[in-house]
Amino acid sequence: MKDITLKIVGRRYAEGELEDEMEFVSDAKMYERAGARYLLYDESAFSGFPGCKTRLKLTDSSIRMKRIGDETSGFSADLVFEKGKRFTSIYETPYGSFDMEVLTTDIRSNLDSEGYGKIVLGYDVSLQGDEGRNEIAIEIMH
Repeated sequence: MKDITLKIVGRRYAEGELEDEMEFVSDAKMYERAGARYLLYDESAFSGFPGCKTRLKLTDSSIRMKRIGDETSGFSADLVFEKGKRFTSIYETPYGSFDMEVLTTDIRSNLDSEGYGKIVLGYDVSLQGDEGRNEIAIEIMH
């Protein structure tokens, strides 16, 4: 298991215009198992998910994000991003559970053989009928 730093930039768009942007830097762990690369990190109040641990599973064709909150956070999610495919899940928050649908529009990766580099993920999301376009850029650094 390697110690790494993650820089995550999230962008939300409305009617084709950038509506909101959030940048988050975190210490993380990276390891490989059965042909997949895993990234583990703790969320913070700044990221909007205090008390949560997030695991990203990276394969050649998909990214799976599993976010698990502690007993005080009330957040949890399990999402799969695979270009051109829809994925439906339940998004749990302190305010209740919501149906969530994600359509991945783009996955670009320039990771080197050691797992360092950048991944850009574009997706459309529908949460209880509220729709939006999002982008996440994940930079994996030494």
